[in-house]
Amino acid sequence: MQVHTFLKLSVLAALATIALKTLAWWLTGSVGLLSDAMESFVNLAAALFGLAMVTLAAKPADSNHPFGHAKAEYFSSGFEGLLILGAAIAIAIAAVQRLLHPQAVQQLGLGLVLSIISSVINGWLATAMHRAAVRHRSIALEADARHLMTDVYTSAGVVIGIAAVALTGWTWLDPLIALAVAANISREGVHLVRRSADGLMDHALDDADQAAIDAAIAAFVAEPGHEGLKPDDVKTRRGAQQRHCELHLHVPASWSVARAMRSRERLAAALIAAVPGLRVTIELLPVGEEPLSAAQQLTESH
Repeated sequence: MQVHTFLKLSVLAALATIALKTLAWWLTGSVGLLSDAMESFVNLAAALFGLAMVTLAAKPADSNHPFGHAKAEYFSSGFEGLLILGAAIAIAIAAVQRLLHPQAVQQLGLGLVLSIISSVINGWLATAMHRAAVRHRSIALEADARHLMTDVYTSAGVVIGIAAVALTGWTWLDPLIALAVAANISREGVHLVRRSADGLMDHALDDADQAAIDAAIAAFVAEPGHEGLKPDDVKTRRGAQQRHCELHLHVPASWSVARAMRSRERLAAALIAAVPGLRVTIELLPVGEEPLSAAQQLTESH
């Protein structure tokens, strides 16, 4: 299935779990179950926004966006992180109020059954979405999968806590569980915001990809006939589902343009073989010559 399909499933799952968890809260009056229901509303908003951003990211490059729209996915991840943090604050406020003004919880059995059904739905979808996120390298899908799995852990904690309330009669456990939920999802919210910031600021590729690129360059230079080649200034960056690598390839001044271009094409092919899907940009320069800086280019143009 494609990224869009999973996000549409996430919207449907969020609607279903909102109905189940809201009913569970209405039946029991548990602030722990209320916190769980609030997180499902966040799931819905995040899935809708993620679907919009993935649709935008898939648009081809145009005159105003010559490098494409791929970074739109990072807005989805960051927005989801901020929504999670907002939900955590609201849950914490409700929990503190319940600690100050305790209330008994009711009909716990049915409420717990509804919460467990919601967790099963989210757990199945989160697992499938995480696999798809790795396959498609989609940060929007990864963010939604991580959020759904956090929801599963949250629901499990709420179920255990509410069961403890039913067995012990300690109603103060209910708001304490809600506070624990708030702390847990806050951590996930911060993680998503940081991931988005890294992507928007052109963070380098991970260590495994960097190592594969370095090894491919070293092997290419070591091939017979490439003794005069000197690659340098290797830069990498990630743009949502896209991975980029830019470098300079210094060639002997005696080489013909055609020979230099063939070497560039072979190096680009080697890099793509090492990191499938990599977008490679190689600037050819004579050995001993460095590219002009932006300031030098501006000076020469005048």
